[in-house]
Amino acid sequence: MGAIDDAGLRADREALLRLMRKATGRTPLMWGPGMVGFGRTSHTYDSGRSGEWSALGFSPRKASLTLHLMAGFDQHKALLGRLGKHTVPMSCLYLKRLADVDLAVLEQLVAAAYGAVTHRK
Repeated sequence: MGAIDDAGLRADREALLRLMRKATGRTPLMWGPGMVGFGRTSHTYDSGRSGEWSALGFSPRKASLTLHLMAGFDQHKALLGRLGKHTVPMSCLYLKRLADVDLAVLEQLVAAAYGAVTHRK
């Protein structure tokens, strides 16, 4: 995460890393060149092909914090409603800055999304 020049963006990414580690109780792992993941989950596509991926993760991008919540968002609408400024255009949650959201709600959302995939309460 040191490759991000903006100190504020870098600080947000480091804070998100700590928040996700706390909420999941997992050590982060790199999943490819740009995804920090927590835990593992297996899934089967409609085609019958199966694979393993992180149960939850984020991509530290310059334009936004991109959270990958593998359980989707339908079951988390109440938390999303209280989160603050964000977008969910498809399957990812985009945050511009952590200052734009309620960090306690974000931690609840991360923990709930992780628990939904891993069946951890």
